[in-house]
Amino acid sequence: MYVCICAAVTEVELRDCIGEGARTVEDIGDACGAGTGCGSCVDRVDVLLSAELAPSEILQLPLTA
Repeated sequence: MYVCICAAVTEVELRDCIGEGARTVEDIGDACGAGTGCGSCVDRVDVLLSAELAPSEILQLPLTA
């Protein structure tokens, strides 16, 4: 699935960037371009970044509101 349409960045590519050391939305933008176009994906990038860096905290959240 595409996370960023402007830069054609997939979720897999984004996770690879995180695995290679990206720790902020700006790092992601520098690594693959996601979030540097129209900006509509920045929230998704931030959520995926948080999920990858702190999975134990994310897993404790309820699945439904």
